[in-house]
Amino acid sequence: MLNQKTMKNTHSIFLFIIIILISSCNSNIGKEYKLFYLGGQSNMDGYGYVSDLPGDLSGTFENVWIFHGNSMPDDTVIGGEGIWALLRPGHGVGFRSDGLSNTYSGRFGVEISFAAKMKELYPDSHIAILKYSKGGTSIDEEAARNFGSWDPDYKDRNGINQYDHFLATVKNALTIKDIDGDGQNDKLIPSGIIWMQGESDADVTEEIAQRYYMNMVELMKLIRQAFGDQDLPVVIGRISDSGNDPSGLVWEHGEIVRNAQHRFSDEDPHAAIVTSTDTYQYSDPWHYDSKGFIDLGARFAVSLDSLKKK
Repeated sequence: MLNQKTMKNTHSIFLFIIIILISSCNSNIGKEYKLFYLGGQSNMDGYGYVSDLPGDLSGTFENVWIFHGNSMPDDTVIGGEGIWALLRPGHGVGFRSDGLSNTYSGRFGVEISFAAKMKELYPDSHIAILKYSKGGTSIDEEAARNFGSWDPDYKDRNGINQYDHFLATVKNALTIKDIDGDGQNDKLIPSGIIWMQGESDADVTEEIAQRYYMNMVELMKLIRQAFGDQDLPVVIGRISDSGNDPSGLVWEHGEIVRNAQHRFSDEDPHAAIVTSTDTYQYSDPWHYDSKGFIDLGARFAVSLDSLKKK
């Protein structure tokens, strides 16, 4: 059961977003954007190297805007600062924003090839991406360690965790009505959630891994609610293991989490799972190489498109 703090935060952001969406529907309407949320932990942050991107993915994207919320640890002031900017490489690990300008890194994540494939699938559409993720984070609070958790019921210390930073990112992004700066209010249509996370929940105890399914169900319900659509399509990436550990497995209880991810996608009629991660090479024991991130982003887009056409 949700505690009072979580219910208050969730309901207030839900009402706020509905107000924003309604208020954007006026005579000064600008463009209509398909809005996608990208979230999770480090393989959503992105560890691909910008220098590895092919020419067609290495520049600035036309008609694709991104609001990348600044990630913060648990038990800090609320994060999620960012600006709407045209998508370009550099939104991988090391990216920062202070709400006035972005500091780009030499890394990229799935957002690059996801946007490219979406533009291919919907050539006449405008694309908006909202990204908030943080490396090492679990859903389960007991697996958080020094990285943080997404547990909506988190109430330790000052009660702020990754779920709160996510809500702040959504609020900050949708407060800006004219995302492309052309002087007209744009309409953002929530169109899908992309989620790449679960490794940290598979890395502590079997009990925590066994809770992943129920934790996932609750979190996705609330993320969907934040965007005002309980049927919003969700595509998750199946966690995989490099085997680059003396024991043979980096994620000791990974198979339990993988099964939970499949159960989620099987039982939720508006969810799907991408399984190509098992074929990727790694740049270190935990993160895919550049080719993996390029492939994963494109597969997320294709899977989401297929899910929406069902």
